[in-house]
Amino acid sequence: MITVLEAIKLSTEYLSKKGIDSPRINAELLLADVIKCKRLDLYLTFDRPLAEEELNKYRELIKRRAGFEPLQYITGTVEFYGLELKINPSVLIPRPETELLVENILNIFSKEADLNILDIGTGSGNIPITLAYHLPKAQIIATDINAEALILAKENASKYNLSDRIRFMQHDILKEDMDKFPEFDLVVSNPPYVSLESFSSLQKEIKDYEPKTAVTDGSDGLSFYRVIVQKASPKIKEGGKLFFEMAQGQYDDVKDLMIKNNFSHIEVVKDYQNIERIISGEKL
Repeated sequence: MITVLEAIKLSTEYLSKKGIDSPRINAELLLADVIKCKRLDLYLTFDRPLAEEELNKYRELIKRRAGFEPLQYITGTVEFYGLELKINPSVLIPRPETELLVENILNIFSKEADLNILDIGTGSGNIPITLAYHLPKAQIIATDINAEALILAKENASKYNLSDRIRFMQHDILKEDMDKFPEFDLVVSNPPYVSLESFSSLQKEIKDYEPKTAVTDGSDGLSFYRVIVQKASPKIKEGGKLFFEMAQGQYDDVKDLMIKNNFSHIEVVKDYQNIERIISGEKL
């Protein structure tokens, strides 16, 4: 019989040879998923033998990860800003940079504020769900072009009893107008911002598994910013805020677009790698 510790060691070596980053952490998280415990609890059960069924399941998951399938798609979950959300290959995997986006929004709005919020390109629903969770009086509309993503987002919202405050809508911001939308205190978006030129150089986990339309605009990476600032500007109340996540090197272009569409007090926040990642502006 193979013990928990032996399985982790063997899998770590295997994943390392395959070129997987942080192989030990990946091995531990996948085994924790198989035996339904927290990763740290594995350290209390190193001598526990794995049942044949558990071992077979574990081998299957390790093989998938060795093929560069993202860990989050394998386990079906991701932690975002302290909340556990369901995830699948129909949506982009939420990342720490987007937690920074949410954190900066929460830092400027009071918990008692009655806010109308729009999230464009909601994916798994991570942004509106987290905002609704921490802003109990907020009413949110969350849009996405992808019907599958909206099903998942609704399920995630339901888990935290937020379905009554988040309205999920299928909407194509590039092709459809916003005439029927109300006015908002805040519009936020983490749009597909990788240029087509940069897409081919992305790591295999992203390039081969995450939905391409959620990663790149198929152009210069700025398509969504151009459209959103133009269409959202008339729908943001005077003094209201627009927040974006953006790629490295996009700050100057996005800033210019916002200024040309009646936004002032432009601010930028750098991420943990010192990249200009979050931009915000106030509607004049």
